[in-house]
Amino acid sequence: MQDNFNITMDQLRIGLYIHLDLKWFDHPFSFSNFKIKNEAQIKTIQSLGLKSIRYDPVLSDFNPLPQKTQQIQETQVQVAAKPDISPVLAAKLALVERIQLQREAAARIENAFVNTAKTIHGIEKNLFTMPAETVRKATQLVDQIIDSLLSSPELAIHAMIGKAGAEEMYFHSLNVTMLSLMMARDIELPQEVVSTLGIGALFHDIGHKEIPSKILMKKDPLNQAERHLFEMHCEYGVGIGQRLGLTPAVLAIIREHHELFDGTGYPSKLKGEAIGLLSRIVVIANHYDELCNPVNINDALTPHEALSTMFAKLRNKFDQKMLQVFIRCLGVYPPGTIVQFSNGVIGMVVTVNTAKPMKPLVLIYDADIPRDEAILVDMECEADANIAKAIRPAQVPREIYNYLSPRKRVNYYFDPSKPGQEQAAR
Repeated sequence: MQDNFNITMDQLRIGLYIHLDLKWFDHPFSFSNFKIKNEAQIKTIQSLGLKSIRYDPVLSDFNPLPQKTQQIQETQVQVAAKPDISPVLAAKLALVERIQLQREAAARIENAFVNTAKTIHGIEKNLFTMPAETVRKATQLVDQIIDSLLSSPELAIHAMIGKAGAEEMYFHSLNVTMLSLMMARDIELPQEVVSTLGIGALFHDIGHKEIPSKILMKKDPLNQAERHLFEMHCEYGVGIGQRLGLTPAVLAIIREHHELFDGTGYPSKLKGEAIGLLSRIVVIANHYDELCNPVNINDALTPHEALSTMFAKLRNKFDQKMLQVFIRCLGVYPPGTIVQFSNGVIGMVVTVNTAKPMKPLVLIYDADIPRDEAILVDMECEADANIAKAIRPAQVPREIYNYLSPRKRVNYYFDPSKPGQEQAAR
C-alpha cells in the first residue's frame, strides 16, 4: 500500500475506511477492515497502540483530518506508557465466546440432523417389511420436529457444513420436509394441518421405490419412454400410500407434488388452486431442492441461484404467494451460499433466521485462523457488515473453497434442543 494511504491516529474521523494491520485476536472488531461509524470506534482504534493506520480513499466518505504533530507525539507517549488495553481484549474475548457458543450450537444441530436422517433412512428401508411400525415412527418423528418448530420463538435454518453427514439421496425427503414445515410455520397453519404436510413431504417420493434405479440415478437427460416411466412415480406413490393406510390428504400431496401452477406439471396437469395448498407448498420445496441437489451434481445451482431462478424465470409455475413466503424465510442469500462482503471478505452463509433473513450468520474465510476456529459473523450484531454479492463455488480460489467446505449437496436443519423444547431427533 502506498505511503500516502497511511495516516496517524489523530487523523481518524467517522467515514474513513480503514485497514487494521493486526492479527484478528489483537483487536476487538469482527473485521480487520471497515468504515468507521462512530467516535467510540475511533477511541478503540487509538487504544490499540498503532502509530499509523492504512485507509482507503476510494471507500472513504471523507479525507482524513489534518495531521497535528505535537498531539501525535503526546498520544504515542500515552499509548506506549499504557500497556493495559484490557477493554480491547475483553471485547475480543466476548466475541470469541459468542462464536464458541455458535460453534457448539452448529455441532449440536449437525448431530440432530444426522440422527434424523438415520431415522428417515430406517423408515424408508423398512417400509414394506414393517409398514405399520415405520408409519408410526414417521408420524412420531414429524410430530417431534413440528413440536420444536412451533414452540420456538424464532426459527433458524442451518446449512450442514460439517463432516458428520453423508450425501445420500434420502436426504432429499428431509430437506423437502424441513423447507415445507418452515413455510407452514410462517403462514401459521394449524398444527394438525402441519402434521399432514410433514407426513406428505416426508413420503412425497415414496413412488420412487417402483422406478428402476438406473432411471432414478441417470445423469444424462431421460428419453421419452424413461421420462414417462419416471413420471409414474406419483401414481405409484399413491398406491403405496394407500397400502400403508396414509390419509387422503397425505395421498393428495404424494400425487400432486409435481403439479405446477401454470398447468404444465404432472400427472394430471392441474392448474392454479386446483392443486391443494399443502401440495403447492411441497412443490416449491421439492423444486428448490432438486435445483440445488440434482442427480448430476455438475448441474447443481447454488442456493442463491436456485432461488433467483425460481423467482425470475419460473415464478408462473408456482403459487406466487407461497413462493414469496419461501423467499422471505430463506432470504436473498439462503444457507449454503458463498458470499462476498462489501469489504472484500469472503464467507459462506451458514444460518438464516427466518424472522430476520437479511441478517444471516456467516462463516468467514481467514487464512490466518484455523478452519476449526473460523470466525462467525452474526450480521444482526454487525451493523457495518454488508453482503455485496453471491459467488459461485467455482469462482473462488481452491484454498478458500476448501476452507469454507461447502458440501456438494446442501442440506438443512434447525436447532431442536433449545431449553424447554422437545428433541426433534432421537
